[in-house]
Amino acid sequence: MVEWWRDAVIYQIYPRSFQDSNGDGIGDLPGITRRLDHVAQLGADAIWLSPIFTSPMKDMGYDVSNYTDIDPIFGTLADFRTLVARAHELGLKVIIDKVISHSSDVHPWFAESRRDRSNPKAEWYVWADPKPDGTPPNNWPSVFGGPAWEWEPQRRQYYMHNFLTEQPDLNIWNPEVQEALLETMRFWLELGVDGFRLDTVNYYIHDRELRDNPPNPEHTGPDTFGFQKHVHSKNRPENVAFLKRLRALTDLYPERMMVGEVGDGGPTAIEIMAAYTAGHDRLHMCYSFEMLSPEFSAAHFRRAIEGVRQGAPDGHSCWSFSNHDVVRHISRWERHAVSREALARQAIAMLCCFPGAICLYQGEELGQTESELVYEELTDAQALRFWPEIKGRDGCRTPMAWEADAPNAGYTSGKPWLPVKAPQAALAVDRQTGPESTLSAYRAMLALRRSRPSLRWGDIAFIDMPEPILAFRRTYEGEVTTCIFNLSPGPQLVKLHGEASLDPLSVAEIGAEGVTLPGNGYALLPGSSVEISAFRGKRAPKAAVRI
Repeated sequence: MVEWWRDAVIYQIYPRSFQDSNGDGIGDLPGITRRLDHVAQLGADAIWLSPIFTSPMKDMGYDVSNYTDIDPIFGTLADFRTLVARAHELGLKVIIDKVISHSSDVHPWFAESRRDRSNPKAEWYVWADPKPDGTPPNNWPSVFGGPAWEWEPQRRQYYMHNFLTEQPDLNIWNPEVQEALLETMRFWLELGVDGFRLDTVNYYIHDRELRDNPPNPEHTGPDTFGFQKHVHSKNRPENVAFLKRLRALTDLYPERMMVGEVGDGGPTAIEIMAAYTAGHDRLHMCYSFEMLSPEFSAAHFRRAIEGVRQGAPDGHSCWSFSNHDVVRHISRWERHAVSREALARQAIAMLCCFPGAICLYQGEELGQTESELVYEELTDAQALRFWPEIKGRDGCRTPMAWEADAPNAGYTSGKPWLPVKAPQAALAVDRQTGPESTLSAYRAMLALRRSRPSLRWGDIAFIDMPEPILAFRRTYEGEVTTCIFNLSPGPQLVKLHGEASLDPLSVAEIGAEGVTLPGNGYALLPGSSVEISAFRGKRAPKAAVRI
């Protein structure tokens, strides 16, 4: 039997923005429970809830002050139990976000740790003496700008924070800290959660000697974080030992899983994913930011998938195009699109044909776009600091649109924490009932994926084709599906050799010359007899472009 998570469709819910049930303008657990039928009807296998724990919300819940309770803005533990029960009734697994690289600075653990150097939790966080001139102990930067060190006058030491100053890093070298974190995970496993999404999983362990990071001469971005190669402040090989402890815990509970967020890209991310998912005693799977970038080319997608499969042959990957930290992919890739609707349809077809698990971000199934916000509407700490060079993450976090003509698109009866603007309301769920809608396309593609073992579990073999054509075969126990995608707004022609038929969900046409794909079109060819090649003849139809 194949484990459920290996081909899972995971639907990410950003709780603040999914559905408000009490009119305070912030989404909550009862609201999520109310809307779970939408997720089940879409064809998802699981939901992933971004943080719902008690928090001062300096980083929208990624600064946890109580790991075993629900923040009152989201509801209660009773509400969570109700949500889990309803999800399981609908056949949905429940995955929760665990943020254990750091806590909030108002967590009782940190309040005790910062008091002095001799209390029972004195070594629960990363503390270091200043240099003789009073400056921080090394050159490590914070992701959100400035040094990764903050002076604490009570202890007369610096504490480390990879993110906000209000998010001190836990000292996971400390066995007591490991035990405490494992206990918090056991708490949620006992409540019936089916898995964990592990935030910033490659940040857990730091270099014990606190050595300076070397420079990164290739950095050209507006942020300061990229000026270094972070070989000492994160990505430490010693991290694997702690991951094994996490796996040993989850293995005590049947059918549970962990997916780790690797906050890197390129070869480094592939190496980390390989190390973190090797064998059967570490994470079940990982995802990186490879497909969450602005790059949109056949070479890029092939490189990402082949890189993981070659670099981590016994590992497992999870792919997504959007999440709560990046610009929505419909806006990010729009210059490659003949239309937003065509790009949205192509995006879900690609994800459904990629190997491994896939993750969808709420609103993606509507073809939702990035919201354009002005400075006065922002809440994201990153945007508030770096505006306008970095616009932050609020634009992808605006509320879900349910009913186009209702106040705030049916999300809340009060004032929403982020505005629901007209372009987003126009794509509401109730406007997408027809068979030609983006929502219908998502439902149909997810159903096709579920019905074809080659798309769920099959091996992948890429076919050499020039840009902008991405082509590969998925094969499982004799079932073969050939997948061809035109990653451009102009039509393309691909030559066919042998008998071929198009799956009805394809956006393409077969003719005497081959298969013609319109802008952002795709052809799904079931069967093993067809071969494809680039068209190089002189008789290409006028509607097609020679490749």
